[in-house]
Amino acid sequence: MSSPYPNLLRPLDLGFTTLANRVLMGSMHTGLEDGRKHFPAMAAFFAERARGCVGLIVTGGFAPNIEGWAKPFAGTLSTSGGARRHKLVTDAVHAEGGKIALQILHTGRYGYSPLCVAPSRIQSPISPFTPRALTARGIERQILAFVRCARLAREAGYDGVEVMGSEGYFINQFLVTHTNHRTDEWGGAYANRMRLAVEIVQRVREAVGPDFILIYRLSMLDLIPDGSSWDEVVMLAKAVARAGATIINTGIGWHEARVPTIATSVPRGAFAWVTQKMRKELRGAGLNIPLITSNRINMPEVAEAVLAEGCADMVSMARPFLADAEFVAKAAAGRRDEINTCIACNQACLDHTFKAKLASCLVNPRAGHETTLLLRRLDASAGHRKRVAVVGAGPAGLAAATTLAERGHEVHLFESAAEIGGQFNMAKRIPGKEEFSETLRYFARRIQLTGVQLHLSRRVAAADLVAQKFDEVVLATGVRPRDPKIPGAELPHVLSYIDVLLHGRPVGARVAVVGAGGIGFDVAEFLVTAPGHSPTLSLHEWLTEWGVADPASVRGGVRRARPAPPARQVTLLQRKAGKLGKGLGKTTGWIHRAALQMKQVEMIDGVNYERITPQGLFVTYGDKRRDGQLIECDTVVLCAGQEPLRELLAPLKAAGVKTHLIGGADEASELDAKRAIDQATRLAAVM
Repeated sequence: MSSPYPNLLRPLDLGFTTLANRVLMGSMHTGLEDGRKHFPAMAAFFAERARGCVGLIVTGGFAPNIEGWAKPFAGTLSTSGGARRHKLVTDAVHAEGGKIALQILHTGRYGYSPLCVAPSRIQSPISPFTPRALTARGIERQILAFVRCARLAREAGYDGVEVMGSEGYFINQFLVTHTNHRTDEWGGAYANRMRLAVEIVQRVREAVGPDFILIYRLSMLDLIPDGSSWDEVVMLAKAVARAGATIINTGIGWHEARVPTIATSVPRGAFAWVTQKMRKELRGAGLNIPLITSNRINMPEVAEAVLAEGCADMVSMARPFLADAEFVAKAAAGRRDEINTCIACNQACLDHTFKAKLASCLVNPRAGHETTLLLRRLDASAGHRKRVAVVGAGPAGLAAATTLAERGHEVHLFESAAEIGGQFNMAKRIPGKEEFSETLRYFARRIQLTGVQLHLSRRVAAADLVAQKFDEVVLATGVRPRDPKIPGAELPHVLSYIDVLLHGRPVGARVAVVGAGGIGFDVAEFLVTAPGHSPTLSLHEWLTEWGVADPASVRGGVRRARPAPPARQVTLLQRKAGKLGKGLGKTTGWIHRAALQMKQVEMIDGVNYERITPQGLFVTYGDKRRDGQLIECDTVVLCAGQEPLRELLAPLKAAGVKTHLIGGADEASELDAKRAIDQATRLAAVM
């Protein structure tokens, strides 16, 4: 049979070596890089991905010296002793038939360290430290550090290196006048500003020889004011190719850019057109260097289309390999429906990184924990197999049931609704969260494959569970909306978030949303989308909404955002004083706030909900309940928290049944799918 993904699975001949397919596991910082004690875990992490048949792996970033640290004592490769430690990683990957490159990452002014350096003394908006401006001799020392790091990577057994020249890091900082105010031979004219990048590539190539992969990560779209012009980006790409790069990888956006680039709301393959534009430029100049495209490519059909359309020669997927280490193997075997899809939520990967925690994955808690979260099959002959009831088929129940069944238990999954999914059936209706449906597709298939006995539309009672003599019961019964006890809440124009998102109750033109947690933000985003209009923006609509432009016409590829008008007038309120959405994810909260601001959502904090009237919601402010105000609206939507549903717990325990609480039934303060799936998987691993 011919493969449904012929372009994706086609080998790539680099001359001195061949990659098995066109898939790069892109670099991502997991935290495993930042300590010797994590090297065995890092080796296991990458070996599992190599076993899953990815063409080439790129590690998280390693600094070439302490001035390039992302943070104090972050991963660094600068000594032969360090290279010997890395052999554990490279040997593990090669034992599985894989190839791996080390990313050399110098953070420059982004470094969270008082030792950080940059072309000019200009503080970044994402670090409290002002960098030291390098002298000409200091720049030479940085170049030598890159070269030394590359030579050591080869010594450590890596198949190549990736020089990180994008995302606003050190090399990128030399390229634009926004961060380079120098007037010497490293500043001023663009030919001077791009010298650092070209010198590093050229000298690294001389140091490692011709038979070593050298990827250069090029910022093709800065998405900052005064970023590189398209002519400048093309000039650099040609120079890097001629200086000895094997492959050019696409970087999109600086970390300080105010345009989302990898969140769920970004359309799939949203930036492949930029790589295609560069590919045409290089081919026109007679340069056949392979190009990699990146960002929001999370399923094999997306990757195949990007390659078939000539946008690139390879695709980079980073977080999809957190979600599923077997992504490529499953695609090659025609098992697309078994892929655990990255939903680009950032909650367990990037959010963890910015909290100095080990990165993992919301939909796959084993990611990054391969050596500690072990899912061992039961020894059937030892009599360890149990009959287990899991009540509730939301994210926690689905994870628990399928993991238990995969390990060999007999599992019955009871769900009162007519479909699996629980709160995810609401989440997938939010604009920009459509990917949640992929998680439900994955779990539905996993139920079939693991043999879970699914009972839908079945509200099971404690007596039923006792009568069926289950060895253990897992309660994943979820939550119910909390009643904020506002006088007038019984009026017909007052709805719960479940009424709006799940049952499709009509909502008026002016809406007050009570509660500004994650659900309140979701409801507000849902309500400002035009009724009857697809919540998924086309690529053109999304680019227009966020102000992303052709870099050939606008320097840096960014202009004023032009969002579509809101479908409704929405006011979002919270009791607590302070910024709304403060508890949202660190790397995505700003996106949600910006999206609502673009839709003219009024955000009010520090309110007391006094009463609801036919005319609207009456509030006061502060402890003294001052300045009463009527917020005129046609509909009030209550998103004021949740309470756990655990009515089955007491009677089951009274009957002597061993019972476990997971997910919202255990802790309902905030709906947290990351915690729910992780808790469920860890429980199932030890039952």
